[in-house]
Amino acid sequence: MLDWNRGRGGAESYALRVREGLLAAGDEVRLLVSSVGSAGDGLADYVAYGTEQRAAQTFLQIANPLAAATVRRAVREFRPDVAWVNMFALQLSPAAVFALGDVPRVLMVSDYKVICPQSTKLLPDNTHCDLRAGLNCLRSGCLSVPRWLRDQPRYALIRRAVRGCDHVLACSDWVREELAKDGIVSTALPVPVAPPPADFVRRPDATPTILYCGRLDHEKGIDVLLRAFAAVAPDFPGARLRLAGQGPLRGELESLAESLGIAADFLGFRDPVDLEPEYARAWALAVPSRWAEPLGLVAIEAVTRGLPAIVPSTGGLAEIVTPGTTGWHFTSGDEAQLANCLREALTHPHPIPDSAVEDVGSRYGLMAHRAALRRVLKSICRSD
Repeated sequence: MLDWNRGRGGAESYALRVREGLLAAGDEVRLLVSSVGSAGDGLADYVAYGTEQRAAQTFLQIANPLAAATVRRAVREFRPDVAWVNMFALQLSPAAVFALGDVPRVLMVSDYKVICPQSTKLLPDNTHCDLRAGLNCLRSGCLSVPRWLRDQPRYALIRRAVRGCDHVLACSDWVREELAKDGIVSTALPVPVAPPPADFVRRPDATPTILYCGRLDHEKGIDVLLRAFAAVAPDFPGARLRLAGQGPLRGELESLAESLGIAADFLGFRDPVDLEPEYARAWALAVPSRWAEPLGLVAIEAVTRGLPAIVPSTGGLAEIVTPGTTGWHFTSGDEAQLANCLREALTHPHPIPDSAVEDVGSRYGLMAHRAALRRVLKSICRSD
């Protein structure tokens, strides 16, 4: 079960792959999601009430009785041997986890929400937060007094829900270490990605092209990318940025690109299948995130298609990319370092050795992940 955010992201795509993989292995599976957005793309067996309305979330994020009722109904009708829980803090609330009753449960942590009210572990000065949630959130300026007061009972319940899980999985070693700082013991199980289609062929554009894929939001650092690109673009005639994604900062970023005088194509939201031609044509993928991304599925997708990636040296992204082989590292927010990486990438299309592509594909492959997940689920599965 999981929150289903508007506009399918990595966690939602991952949940559908888990469902598909478990069904293919012969397991009986039921999917429960919140009602936001596409509510499971029509594949959910149970849809629990969720909302993005701030006023309602003030109370429902503490305890969502409607979601809890749907979970109890699913348990009563399906009688599961084990429950797989992904995101629950934004819409379903801890009450939905408690509603599982005595059903054994595995929690998959693919973001920071269970340990960070801001969900980014990013301080107001854009540095990574190493503090535990609580009074520190107020002292650091991350939360207002009303928000902090509201989150006290909420996070007490979230911590209780996490402690009640029989096994906690983290989407990367980085997240496993971040959870450990909050006293949460977990096992790293990297989230997998789908392999490239059988007919995929890398055909880099004749002119230098850098690709970005993701939300157009502050923590993603696209403004840093635009300025870094502007610093090197004059040395590479015809160089272009192609940005696939949507978000609240699109207008602001388009204006910044225009003021910098760079060639930037804002492509809007793209379904995964529509990204394949972009992976094929780009010279490199740039992931300019300010925050320490928990993992970074887009970087895995790029590397497994032979496209080198420029990523921050912290967070789960750093685990994916090996500098000099599958891409480059830079310090988050450092425009000069990012510009140096862009210059290296734009010099010529760097091919990734087949052995490196195969290694990343194996580490983040669907089959290996499914087998590992099934072992965990079976280890806590009730036998009655």
